[in-house]
Amino acid sequence: MSYYFTNDPNKTINRKKIDFRFSGVLRTFISDDGVFSKSTLDYGSRVLLETLLKQDINGSVVDMGCGLGYIGILLKEYKPEISLTMVDINETAVALAKENSELYHQKNKVICSNGFENIAENFDVIVSNPPIRTGKKVIYKIFSDGYDHLNKNGIMYLVIKRKQGAESAIKYLQSINFVVEVINKEGGYWIIKASKSE
Repeated sequence: MSYYFTNDPNKTINRKKIDFRFSGVLRTFISDDGVFSKSTLDYGSRVLLETLLKQDINGSVVDMGCGLGYIGILLKEYKPEISLTMVDINETAVALAKENSELYHQKNKVICSNGFENIAENFDVIVSNPPIRTGKKVIYKIFSDGYDHLNKNGIMYLVIKRKQGAESAIKYLQSINFVVEVINKEGGYWIIKASKSE
């Protein structure tokens, strides 16, 4: 079984429109098989988004592991002044993130990259619902590379289920010099704010 953190060259196209409500507004996105989360806005991303909307977010933002674009695109809907880059290793997800950006009349930069591998620039904010099932080696590299790709006083916002390693992720983030706080807990999901202090 192929996993959404990979590319499947034999995958067939199965584009479809999906509808859901976010913040009381009906939203439509284009989806396909083999991407996260293909049928609706997943609970973890919803909790992250609802928390992000209450934060003072501006400047350059990267949605790392963007999938079909829920987090970045909806964040920009409510904070249109941000400059948004979306990144995913999955080519289908990248194509969908581009399509959905157009659907919302947004001119976002969308890049196919394994984490920060193909990313040259730095950012003020990183947001991510990281691919936990790929294992600590993969996600911890995203965290450490993220530190290097943040501007001074930059912030990384993450959603991680407590049962899927939120506490150990916090310890790792602290070990690489992030100042970490948990700013929301809902339904077993923790929203982690990791600030770069230099």
